[in-house]
Amino acid sequence: MPDTQLTTAVVETLGNGYDVASVRADFPILSREVGGQPLVYLDSANTSQKPRSVIAAISEHLAEHNANVSRAMHTLGAEATEAFEASRTKLAGFIGAARPEEVAFTKNASEALNLAAHTLGASLKPGDEIVISVLEHHSNIVPWQLLAQRTGAVLRWFDITEDGRLDLAKAEAENLINERTKIVSLAWVSNVLGTVNPIRQIADQAHRVGAVMVVDGAQGVPQRPTSVAELGADLLAFTGHKMLGPTGIGAIWGRYELLETLPPFLGGGEMIEVVRMTGSTYARPPHRFEAGTQPIAEAVGLSAAVDYLSSIGMDAIAAHEEHLTAYALARLGAEPGVRLLGPSDAHERGGAISFTLTTGDGEQIHPHDVMQFLDARGIAVRGGHHCARPLHERLGITASTRASLYLYTTTSEIDALAEGLAYVRDFFGGKR
Repeated sequence: MPDTQLTTAVVETLGNGYDVASVRADFPILSREVGGQPLVYLDSANTSQKPRSVIAAISEHLAEHNANVSRAMHTLGAEATEAFEASRTKLAGFIGAARPEEVAFTKNASEALNLAAHTLGASLKPGDEIVISVLEHHSNIVPWQLLAQRTGAVLRWFDITEDGRLDLAKAEAENLINERTKIVSLAWVSNVLGTVNPIRQIADQAHRVGAVMVVDGAQGVPQRPTSVAELGADLLAFTGHKMLGPTGIGAIWGRYELLETLPPFLGGGEMIEVVRMTGSTYARPPHRFEAGTQPIAEAVGLSAAVDYLSSIGMDAIAAHEEHLTAYALARLGAEPGVRLLGPSDAHERGGAISFTLTTGDGEQIHPHDVMQFLDARGIAVRGGHHCARPLHERLGITASTRASLYLYTTTSEIDALAEGLAYVRDFFGGKR
């Protein structure tokens, strides 16, 4: 068990101005049971749950305003277009964009990162360098690998320290970011270790050599106050379903002067200016990057999600997560057989907490077994490499179990997880 004074302090802080019970009441799914047990949902880094307001906004749009955008001149078309563009404007304000036209919709963060790789790659030549890190999600590795293969560019990466942070000293010694570097693409927050990377510091370094800074914000934007100017990014990718919105919609933000220089990603309707059989000209950003019918109802739902997050306040959400993370690190770290991965300090750490579990004889219990045994107790976590296999290889393990916290998570749910892990360990032969 964790230190009583720490536990009490964390609980009292959580109750100071943040009513998690009221928040939870807005999420219908959190009141259901799984296998006769109350649902304990600890998989928000995978996808977040949705409040009633988001569900209602999507339902109302489909029931009352459903039409295609920018094409139909009738009333429903005008209403759908207004709602779609209003979502763009709201999203731009949420991340501190200078203008709505800097936000282009995609279907998720993966597509946004592929968009960045394809369009930025148009100017690469053999010998140019792309820099990523070993802790990236596959969505921020594979597109750059493909780009390097197409162009002859060289892919390089940051290593990590033993506590799961970017090894800046090693990078400096290796001259990782240099005059050949054209693109740097990093996660703001690791989806496995919770590490918050020093994006502004690295962006400044990238800009000094003329490189473009791309940021994977899939885990950062839902959890932390976001200002693209303060972050130092040139392009920022994120997704709706991790920030209370529906699946099927994400976005890429970019400095408008940069977006103007980038070629289209996909061809089709609405991304064009004029089409002739001899060639085409293209629309200005953001529509240049939005070929075909867009996820309109999903954009409406994402707009409602932004409203919900804003009504609570991202500062309050980030503080809630930090206190929960401190509680979870103490509570889980006190359990025999649990090895926590990543930084041990909850400050400047995201709410994804990955770990391994071993028996009393030191034998690792496979994360898939941990996940299934916990599910039988109504506890939803994720087991595997979490689309970050290179990171797990770097850590010397094949897989891990991940519990991820969010604005509706409670300390009692973390207690349930700790008790569940003790049960799993005992079942597989734990010795205390």
